[in-house]
Amino acid sequence: MIGYIRGTIKATRPTHLILDVQGVGYKVFTLKETILRSTEGECAFWTHLAVREDALDLYGFVHEEELRFFELLLTVSGIGPKSALAVLDIASVETLRSAIASGNASYLTNVSGIGKKTAQKIVLELKDKMSAADIASSGALKGDEEALEAMRSLGYSAAEARDALRNVPQDIEGGNDRLRAALKMLGK
Repeated sequence: MIGYIRGTIKATRPTHLILDVQGVGYKVFTLKETILRSTEGECAFWTHLAVREDALDLYGFVHEEELRFFELLLTVSGIGPKSALAVLDIASVETLRSAIASGNASYLTNVSGIGKKTAQKIVLELKDKMSAADIASSGALKGDEEALEAMRSLGYSAAEARDALRNVPQDIEGGNDRLRAALKMLGK
């Protein structure tokens, strides 16, 4: 099993990176945000190797917390690596933990391929695994939902709004403050 990999980025694609590790190019599926921020150069990933009958797929994450949450999502029946990666693409791990801890399945339905029933299954199976801190941080989630709704009414797509909100620091709370910070980021 490959648990960690470090090398040089040789190419970026919409869903993955090609990572050169001492002359061997590994195809590493990763978050869209990681791909957008990546430039050719040295980088390292915490990894999960998905073994299937016809493929060995390597999923890489900059932060170990993202890997742990990815693996937690894989414990839900019906959620495969591509779906788990898509869930992680919509928001930060803290926001996703808050959504699951507070039972907010509708937050997860914005993921392509995740319908209402699958989102409810994720919440049902993982809610008990979330900590009290995740429930307490659900205020940031409410602020994100308000800011997301406001940004969509301003004409931004859901993907643009989520990307901007994902980059807003978690210490900024409240819908208005998070909206202001996200709009500043989009304005740059």
